[in-house]
Amino acid sequence: MHEASIAQSILDIAIRECSRNGYERIERIKVEIGLLNSVHKDSLLFAFNALKTNTIAESAQLDIEEKPVGGHCNDCERYFTTNDIFVFSCPLCGGMNFSINQGRELNIIEMEVK
Repeated sequence: MHEASIAQSILDIAIRECSRNGYERIERIKVEIGLLNSVHKDSLLFAFNALKTNTIAESAQLDIEEKPVGGHCNDCERYFTTNDIFVFSCPLCGGMNFSINQGRELNIIEMEVK
C-alpha cells in the first residue's frame, strides 16, 4: 500500500514547513492527486488519520482534489481530459498520436495553520 508512504510524506512536508515558519498546529491540508498515480483515496485518508496522531497535525483534515488525465492530440489538434486511467486513443477523435500532460500531479496546494 503506497498510500501510507504518500501520507507520511505529506505529513513530513507539512510539519517541516509549519515548524520552519513558526506555526504550532495544522488544521487542514489540501492536496491534488492525478488519477495516473493510482492512489486509492480512502486508503490515503485512512493512512493519514493513523499517522497524524501525536503530531501538530493531529486535528488536521486532509482534502483530496483528484485531477483527471489530460493530454493533447496531434491528430485533431485538441486538448482533452478524461477520468479513464488507461488512454489508448484520443477520446475526441480516436487518434493514436497524442501526449499525456496531466494526471501525474501529487502536490500539497494549500494548508490552514495556527
